[in-house]
Amino acid sequence: MAGIQEFRIVVLGSLGAGKSSYVIRYISDHFVEEYDPTIEDNYRKQVTADDEPCLLDILDTCEHEEEYRALHDQSLRNGKGFILLYSVTSRESFDKITVWHTEVSNIKLRMDEDTFPFIIIGSKCDLDNERQVSKEEGEELANILECPFFESSARDRINIDEPMFELVRIIRHYYFRSK
Repeated sequence: MAGIQEFRIVVLGSLGAGKSSYVIRYISDHFVEEYDPTIEDNYRKQVTADDEPCLLDILDTCEHEEEYRALHDQSLRNGKGFILLYSVTSRESFDKITVWHTEVSNIKLRMDEDTFPFIIIGSKCDLDNERQVSKEEGEELANILECPFFESSARDRINIDEPMFELVRIIRHYYFRSK
């Protein structure tokens, strides 16, 4: 299909935060209870967002070891939109969101790019009895970082499509509409 817009989306977060479960649920509408982490997994899906077709190229990253730093940095350089994902059951994963945000921002600014859309997702919202991070804390961080916020559950299929479509809207605004 000629002229279809392609969106490179990079999903970042701590090991065990639910990145792969979220991405696999979005791509195949299947919930994966256990996932064997790899360095990176790439998924492609053609969707229609706001009545316009697009191809999503989604990179599911893993917390990187130093020997994979070059691969990781290249992935961040190529991204057009970023999902910063933490688990509501892990304060540590939430605290790392600002680290991921700073890392992407620094790489993009070195490339003289001033546009790099983010959204924040608090995953595993179905595990309310294990919650360590309140919804209000997630919303407050998103306000500070000036990006949309969602809580999701891959298991219960809560807020799986909406965050991706919101990120597509933001990418379209910055990369395609403003030029």
